[in-house]
Amino acid sequence: MTFSDTYVRPEKELLNLGTSQGKTKLNISIRNLVETMLRCGDINSSFQGTNKAIERALEGTKLHQKLQKAGGENYNSEVSLKYTHITDDFIVILEGRADGIIVENSLSTIDEIKTTSVPLEYIDENFNPLHMAQAKCYAYIYCTDNNLTSIDVQLTYYNVDTDEIKKIRKTYNYIALKQFFYQLLDKYLSWMRIVYNWYAARNSSLKALNFPFENYREGQRELAVSAYRTICEHKKIFVQAPTGIGKTISTIFPAIKAIGEGKTSKIFYLTAKSITRKVAETCIDELIKSGLTFKYITITAKDKICFKETTNCNPDYCQYAKGHFDRIDEAIYAIYKKENALNREVIVSYAKQYMVCPFELSLDLSLWADLIICDYNYVFDPTVYLKRFFQLNTASDYSFLVDEAHNLVDRGRAMFSAELFKAPFLKVKKQYLEKKSPLGKIVGKINSMFLDMKKNMEDGDFLIQEEALKKLCGLLRIFVKEAEPEINDIRNLEFNEALLELYFNAYNFIKISEFYDERYVAYIEKTKGDVKVKMFCLDPSYLLKEALERGQATVFFSATLTPIDYFREILGGDESSYQISLPSPFDVNNLGILIANKISTKYLSRENSYSKIVEYIYAFISGKTGNYLVFFPSYKYMQEVHNRFAEVYPEIETLLQEGSMDEATREAFLSNFKAKQEKTLIAFAVLGGIFSEGIDLKGDRLIGAVIVGVGLPQLSLERGIIQSYFSEKKGMGFEYSYMYPGMNKVLQAAGRVIRSEEDKGLVLLIDERFSTSYYKRIFPSYWRRYIEFSNIESLKKFIDGFWKQGK
Repeated sequence: MTFSDTYVRPEKELLNLGTSQGKTKLNISIRNLVETMLRCGDINSSFQGTNKAIERALEGTKLHQKLQKAGGENYNSEVSLKYTHITDDFIVILEGRADGIIVENSLSTIDEIKTTSVPLEYIDENFNPLHMAQAKCYAYIYCTDNNLTSIDVQLTYYNVDTDEIKKIRKTYNYIALKQFFYQLLDKYLSWMRIVYNWYAARNSSLKALNFPFENYREGQRELAVSAYRTICEHKKIFVQAPTGIGKTISTIFPAIKAIGEGKTSKIFYLTAKSITRKVAETCIDELIKSGLTFKYITITAKDKICFKETTNCNPDYCQYAKGHFDRIDEAIYAIYKKENALNREVIVSYAKQYMVCPFELSLDLSLWADLIICDYNYVFDPTVYLKRFFQLNTASDYSFLVDEAHNLVDRGRAMFSAELFKAPFLKVKKQYLEKKSPLGKIVGKINSMFLDMKKNMEDGDFLIQEEALKKLCGLLRIFVKEAEPEINDIRNLEFNEALLELYFNAYNFIKISEFYDERYVAYIEKTKGDVKVKMFCLDPSYLLKEALERGQATVFFSATLTPIDYFREILGGDESSYQISLPSPFDVNNLGILIANKISTKYLSRENSYSKIVEYIYAFISGKTGNYLVFFPSYKYMQEVHNRFAEVYPEIETLLQEGSMDEATREAFLSNFKAKQEKTLIAFAVLGGIFSEGIDLKGDRLIGAVIVGVGLPQLSLERGIIQSYFSEKKGMGFEYSYMYPGMNKVLQAAGRVIRSEEDKGLVLLIDERFSTSYYKRIFPSYWRRYIEFSNIESLKKFIDGFWKQGK
């Protein structure tokens, strides 16, 4: 049995402290005291969807009220109780609200009401020890306030499926209740003393913390000061900070100082990729080595950190789920006492040692960490955001640092969109019609609706009208309700894999439908022999802005936040948000921006461009032996030019990016970029792919990059819909849908060349569109010294001169 599946430890409640009479003041609810100190058992093996949980919560409130009214004149509902306990170091204020207190014939009874779908014959006083423990705490406080020597405690269970009621009643004397209550409280205070001793040491180290480098780079101090001011003023700021400024330390350092001064209580460092998480970890590790007392944690996705081959939290399958809550507090105590850097390796080590789920361990530890490094979705995604921090959807005093913020545009659209495919419904329909299950009928109706929408699409109408969308969501709600008992049936664990995946997809679709408004469209599309229905978020700014209200301040930063007004708008900023564009800290003479302005790389002109690009690449690399990257807008374009280049210049070593490369293959590819090369190496890659962002080839491991084309996303249904939407809304459909996303990919690729103060290199932009004012106006300031070339001879002459400088 699981006794902690609803376990929540809200930081605000546990750590809501003040001072009084020289003592630390703690406020905690009775429910959270019990759930924190007494949790036990397995990770929940039964399944209950979040949607149903919310419905049950609302339903439970109504049933509570119904039972309370039925209690009669002697039944006192929702009785507030409060108890103050004073020790040498703490003033503890415990508060709660009893569902009911019955007083009749001088006998008092605490009534705790619980709704359940479990058959009542399986429920006794040991069904969930937390229920009785919570009622016993209320009983002790009530006895103390009313000088009672004994009291009855009643658990009232109401089965929501059968409307049956079961009451479990016990009598307790005051001495036994007092002993139970203080054992619980003493355990809590022992933990709080550890926590507050840590806080004292941490705050002392924060006051003494200095910037870890002797001097600030150009723009670095401005960034740090701006980030600190933003946090103190509870604002948002958008920062374009070129490579080399030191964005990570310049945002983390002021945020940490703000914690020490009480300006914020916790930092969320949000990233899109694991490589940037490692950079943040390294930054904090260096501060810890220099004397900072500070705890940070990196949250790794559940499927990546799970020890089992299949991520299945059923205790009959996973030994780490079995008895997890019996062992978790010991694991937390050990890691909290010994470790400050709670990275993946540390979490995995302790999880194995104490036989607990590593993902759940990391979530619990996040409550006690000062800084959390995690993916965007843990703050922004409406289905997976960290509800233990943000469940009340009210503002907190947390601060968000959003790294590589340009990635949040497409990630935001994806998080607020949802899609369903027809094929899984057909598969489940066949399975359950064979079983003559009602589930087969409702899935069949959904499958039929897909067919109807497909027919409309064939008639030229790919957009789904709102009425049809509502009808689909109505059928999905019925499906979700019918599917849950089947999923919960342990006898069907293997059979339910397809059903379970379909359930989650349907639930997500229903959840996203709650946000559907004028910023969305719904469409149907044929894809790889299947039919897809999608609710597509065109403008994520409104929902991102709502999510940002979960914290008090946000710092968005990237080397490619250009144009900054566009990013401020699309990422949920407003006129009150700050924005700054910082200059490059490196010598402008070390980077040459070159434009080949007589070549068209538009789709219809590509075949005529292959040979010209080959010659421009050769001219570009002829000035100096070394490593080069050449980026193309598509794999086909890349392969066509590569084949011709290899044929004309076989003596030049080349590499070619493959369609799918795992981490090991990717690292092997990058290992070819060695310093002090004796022969030239050219790597052909795809713009916007794995080698155009997030790689760090310092020194002469990379001395030049050629970027073919302006990076426009491929024509697609979605890009066309975005263009139409923003054309109508702002008159800038092409810019928002194609131009700005494309230019961002160009800037990211160009940013691979100069990575340190000592680096020197060239970037060649091949496309006539780069020479137009339309594009030049969104060049970053450190590109303003660009030089245009209309022929290869003048390009070669310039490159030769560039590399001779400083020799």
